[in-house]
Amino acid sequence: MAPRTPFNLEGRRALITGSNRGIGLALARGLAEHGAEVIVNGRREEPLIEAVAALRSDGLLASHCRFDVTKADEVTRSIAQLEVKAPIDILVNNAGTQYRMSLEAFPDDKWEMLMKTNVTSAFLVAKAVAKGMIARRRGRIVNIASVQSELARPTIAPYAASKGAIRNLTRGMAADWARYGLQINAIAPGYFKTSLNRDLIADPDFSSWLEDRTPAGRWGEVAELTGAVVFLASDAASFVNGQTLYVDGGLTATV
Repeated sequence: MAPRTPFNLEGRRALITGSNRGIGLALARGLAEHGAEVIVNGRREEPLIEAVAALRSDGLLASHCRFDVTKADEVTRSIAQLEVKAPIDILVNNAGTQYRMSLEAFPDDKWEMLMKTNVTSAFLVAKAVAKGMIARRRGRIVNIASVQSELARPTIAPYAASKGAIRNLTRGMAADWARYGLQINAIAPGYFKTSLNRDLIADPDFSSWLEDRTPAGRWGEVAELTGAVVFLASDAASFVNGQTLYVDGGLTATV
């Protein structure tokens, strides 16, 4: 009989924020394909219903929970309701947004929006979920960082600041919670074909620059992130803590 793989997630329940499309939905699918029951999240009901239907049509265990990850009261209430049904074993903090403009003209309200969506949400949801994980002395949290946790480009300084914060928040979560049996790590995607990058994908000059700049010579496909999230959510990563795994085709490894 074949040995049980450490990547098997059967019997575990995973919440993925911002997961009705793009990277979040791909991560949810990857976890579900390895046996996890996944809970997709977003602010709008209809896209969540569609995402769950797509997952279930492939025989995967999926449900949804609608709440705004930037609002503390909604987060606290929704996580408590989910925990009453069954424990959350895996949290993926994926919710995020982007806004591009030169720093000297960057609107104050867009700065606040970026920080609330990209950083505050990860803090709020992780804190709420960690309470149950700490009590059970086990749990996996995967935060979605970015190559901009390490690098900067013109017009996205606030986004880079938010993703740098996610990298260090991940370290801080590990410093506080590893003692309780939690593993907290981050995935830092490079440039992937998503709706968030729609304008960049459509720009031939940028795509050409990116392909020349990236050792792999291309954009990433969202399905290529699933191996990383399955690894960090699984028993295979039982002594990995506070780390950021760059999935970027070699972009941050070269000059």
